[in-house]
Amino acid sequence: MINTAKEIMKDHWRYRKQIWKLALNDMKKEYKGAMLGPAWILAKPAIRIFVYYFAFAIGLRQGSPVEGFPKFLWLLCGLVPWFYMQNMIPGGSSALRRYTYLITKIKYPISTIPTFVNLSFFLVHCLLEVVVICIFTAMGYPPDIYLLQLPLYMLMLFLFSNMWGLFAGMLGAISRDFVNFMKSITIAFFWLSGILYDSNKIKVHWLRRVMGWNPVTIMVNGYRNCFVYKRWVWETPHAMRNFWILFFLLTLLALWTYRKTHKDIPDVL
Repeated sequence: MINTAKEIMKDHWRYRKQIWKLALNDMKKEYKGAMLGPAWILAKPAIRIFVYYFAFAIGLRQGSPVEGFPKFLWLLCGLVPWFYMQNMIPGGSSALRRYTYLITKIKYPISTIPTFVNLSFFLVHCLLEVVVICIFTAMGYPPDIYLLQLPLYMLMLFLFSNMWGLFAGMLGAISRDFVNFMKSITIAFFWLSGILYDSNKIKVHWLRRVMGWNPVTIMVNGYRNCFVYKRWVWETPHAMRNFWILFFLLTLLALWTYRKTHKDIPDVL
């Protein structure tokens, strides 16, 4: 397992420039040929945020302030990390299939493909977080000291997504059914992860504890701790413990899956 990890890290270091270039190309490919071009990076999430806000804050009249913040801002800082995760859940599983030519026609390290796919989504996420900060500021809630921990949560989310991409990408290359399965359950993660409601207020104790092991819930609550709840990382030790346990287990699964399947992937594809 250790040798596998060393091999993957060497590949990433050796191809670091290519990873960056391919990530930029992957991001540009999404909007290639569109009249608005890169403007869709902001337009797509803006439309979806408006729809959710209208449905829940206006239509269902669930728009009461949260910790003194408008419900729109509370919803905003939870939806933006979800947009990133929503892309990576199915996107990570189909990463190798999207770039079959790099595997079958070019001698390119398989382990770096999920990384540049993840990086392309993360770059968009970084831009959206800057927009979120600007919106908070424009509405009278400028950045404070709690926002210093936002880069930590973003790094945690990036690392977890990267391990997920490596694990799911290998399985997705072996089986199309796995890719289709991940696409089908993405919507379930949305409704079961406390994005549109506060998971900490669920009255059923065992259900609240189970949701505490959901990585999506952990990340969404972490982002809201920076913007709305004003809690430091060490004030939520259970969430941090659960996250790093999940990350460690996912890393082991990803390394094991890579070691067992990476030699067979070119033949399968």
